Amino acid sequence: MSKLTLDAVHSSIDFQIKHMMVAKAKGSFTYFDVEFDGELDDIENATVTVTIPVAAIDTGNEQRDGHLKSEDFFDPDNHPNLIFKSRKIEKISEEEYRITGDFTMKGVTNEETFIVEYNGTSKSPMDGSTVAGFDMEGKINREAYNVTFNAPLETGGVLLGSDVKFTGNFEFTVN
Repeated sequence: MSKLTLDAVHSSIDFQIKHMMVAKAKGSFTYFDVEFDGELDDIENATVTVTIPVAAIDTGNEQRDGHLKSEDFFDPDNHPNLIFKSRKIEKISEEEYRITGDFTMKGVTNEETFIVEYNGTSKSPMDGSTVAGFDMEGKINREAYNVTFNAPLETGGVLLGSDVKFTGNFEFTVN
């Protein structure tokens, strides 16, 4: 079995949510871990675990980050990590896979599905190692995880949307 080691420098997880009904608030996680157990030529039988510390949230605004790290949102004192554990990976095209698993946030676990594109492998000119790349996208409904903070707007609607869209880019060293 190949061991894949996440190259955190060349990987990212970003998110966005509708803000004030007309725009998007965006952010990322400055650190996280992705464990891939399996073979690149048999991705459907691999398992994937993603662990994202809530403390790693970064929206580029210290005050907003502090609010997101409060009980109104992620409550990291009681729920320090977002965790995704795959249960099923289905090939849907030559490069694309549908990955379904258990997503846990703020003590609540629900089944979620993300689309993952396998970008193949390449040889690093720096050290000769083999690297593999993946892209990911999907969305969750934050309210299904008891992350329900919101405020009504004077013009109608609410401050924050329910859906949180995720995108990720991951580079691994193949050992």
